[in-house]
Amino acid sequence: MAQADFLNTSTGRRIAYHKTAGAEPGVVFLGGFKSDMEGTKAVHLETWAKAQGRAFLRFDYSGHGESSEAFTDGCIGDWAADAMETIATLTEGRQVLVGSSMGGWISLLCARELPSKVAALVTIAAAPDFTEDSMWAGFDEAQQVTLEREGQVALPSEYGEPYIITKRLIEDGRNQLVLRSELSLPFPVRFLQGTADEDVDMSVALRLLEHAQGPDMRLTLVEGADHRFSDEPCLALIERSLEEVLA
Repeated sequence: MAQADFLNTSTGRRIAYHKTAGAEPGVVFLGGFKSDMEGTKAVHLETWAKAQGRAFLRFDYSGHGESSEAFTDGCIGDWAADAMETIATLTEGRQVLVGSSMGGWISLLCARELPSKVAALVTIAAAPDFTEDSMWAGFDEAQQVTLEREGQVALPSEYGEPYIITKRLIEDGRNQLVLRSELSLPFPVRFLQGTADEDVDMSVALRLLEHAQGPDMRLTLVEGADHRFSDEPCLALIERSLEEVLA
């Protein structure tokens, strides 16, 4: 496995990344909640980009993977800031953002704040506003009281150890919402969503498609695909979606 490079950001955080030189527009992969840049989709797309001779960037948000800071110290705003500075510093020209799960939300924040850097967008099981609409809305009264009193609450995860959800994560998430105000996506957009996703319901993808405004937006639902969206047919669909928006 190749050794990561590191970017020291203006916030004092140290962001691990892998960058491949190539043709523009480049492709940037934005991973999910508690995920990292060594995941199946990120590594697969890097291989695809190299075969295409296209520039590619994958990285770890702070508190994720090889980057600095503790996961429980972070929030959506921090991770979006990491993404924006990494993209602004390490890429040339406009980029196609590929956002997976939470990375879908962060890619929408990047599109809103860095419109001149975004050539197109592909999201995979995008989870915009999940801290409010999924986490907070799904907490029972006891969990809400625990969060308020202790500053954090543990949620079970089928991916390993429990997720520690902090009060800061929930409160900051309310400042990053994208489904409550105008969301302009004036470039090619492909939303990809599995029908068997138990983490992000299909209704989220439909709500995003209905809410966003843009001249070329398409939603593809994949029968039986789960949240990982990492089997061969799903990876091939991501490739085709990228080829479409790059064309």
